[in-house]
Amino acid sequence: MTGTRRKLTTIFSADVQDYTRLMRADEEGTLDTLKKYRGAMSRLIETHGGRVVNTWGDGLIAEFASVVEAVRAALDIQNEVAGYNADRPDDTRMLFRIGINLGDVIAEGDDIYGDGVNVAARLQASASAGGIVISSTVYDQVRNKVAVGFESLGQVPVKNIEGGVLSYAIRIGEDSSRSAQQETAPAETRIEPHPARDTATAIPKWRSYGVVGAVSAGILAINLLSWDGEFWAPWPILAIATLAALSWIRNTRQIDQVLAMLTILGVALTCINLLAWHGTFWAAWPLLAMAVLGSIRWFTRRSAEP
Repeated sequence: MTGTRRKLTTIFSADVQDYTRLMRADEEGTLDTLKKYRGAMSRLIETHGGRVVNTWGDGLIAEFASVVEAVRAALDIQNEVAGYNADRPDDTRMLFRIGINLGDVIAEGDDIYGDGVNVAARLQASASAGGIVISSTVYDQVRNKVAVGFESLGQVPVKNIEGGVLSYAIRIGEDSSRSAQQETAPAETRIEPHPARDTATAIPKWRSYGVVGAVSAGILAINLLSWDGEFWAPWPILAIATLAALSWIRNTRQIDQVLAMLTILGVALTCINLLAWHGTFWAAWPLLAMAVLGSIRWFTRRSAEP
């Protein structure tokens, strides 16, 4: 067909839970809230390298070149929407359901079509309010790259696909993931998570930080036991602590990662200045630059929020 091509892409589908009820209760207020929330959603999609393909009613379709960034965008969106809803009465909260699929689609102009899109829409319909459901093709790509837990929902029925699509709920919260499983996966088709694969991402974070603490203590002990008048241990310990902190913020979605990174680098520079003290607090200059960048980030982010 002229003007069309096939491609492999990550399809992101989202809609509002109970949109009809919200419209019936307050049509103008619901439309205003939808515009604000969808504006924040579009911003986060673009931040993660995605593109909004289409919007209609309360729905949205986007595509991503990266599967990992699509999942990270979904997590950021659900966390940000949860923050917006925190101060709203329960019956006026706008909760989104998100489905993500990696599949082959037909691209025509700026639109995409095909089973890959249909699967994403079906997964989205299977998600609980405020939840995320992904296909097995997405799960295989992100299970060791995104620090979240997963719960198998079994085969989700999809039109024109025999046997359905194996899907997983992302554990944003235990209640929402359990609800998604109960609502979506019939008992006779539910598949239990593989213990060696599905629990790998649920290993408590404290174990990793315990390793960091143990290595730092070992370096300190080596310095003291082989003491020759020089206290060199703070340097490798500072490097290890900085890398661990940067790794932590990279996998934490409840905070602004740019602001957190600037803070950590500022603390590291201050420590370097103090450890190598020669009577001059030179760290004040890069700290001032970081403070200006952080302020710009803060006010820019706030002005873009609903």
